[in-house]
Amino acid sequence: MIIFARDILKRKKGAKVVFEVKCSQNLGNDIKKHGGIPIMWAAGHSLIKDKMLKENAEFGGEMSGHIFFKDGYFGFDDAIYASLRLLLILSNTNQKITEMLSDVPKTFTTPEIRVDCPDEEKFEIVKNITADFKKEYDVIDIDGARVIFNGGWGLIRASNTQPVLVVRFEAETEEKLEDFKKILYQRLNKFPALKSLKPF
Repeated sequence: MIIFARDILKRKKGAKVVFEVKCSQNLGNDIKKHGGIPIMWAAGHSLIKDKMLKENAEFGGEMSGHIFFKDGYFGFDDAIYASLRLLLILSNTNQKITEMLSDVPKTFTTPEIRVDCPDEEKFEIVKNITADFKKEYDVIDIDGARVIFNGGWGLIRASNTQPVLVVRFEAETEEKLEDFKKILYQRLNKFPALKSLKPF
């Protein structure tokens, strides 16, 4: 998404880019750095698309691979079109993709960690843990709790489609990543429905 956003922002300074709460902090930072307006939003391709329409955003996407272009296209996700856009960008440079992204800070991340949780309890657990974390940390609560730690973040949200909680982390170092995982695990382990939870 960084490559696409940079390409659009070369031509459209101040353009809005919508991305989901699970995305790397590097994405939002890079959009700002290149003159765009980053808009973090709830996970789900239909929610991202609706937010793009509401904000008149030029571009949006999510971790699952749904990529939406209003810039030069119709605003819906189309994998073939996204592939062609990437090829067009690459045809206009001698750089490899790795070289194009070489200035993006290295971070350590987890994949999505899925924690079994009864449907009837998952939203209440996320609500309670969000309130708990807000006592000590800055929390982005547009979709679950994205807890801002010193040097990274941790996310917990309830899946909209399955009886699971979705957890993800990003940190500047591997040590911090492990620390963030322990902090969230200790909070989650207090809930009776999650007593069988093993450390991440």
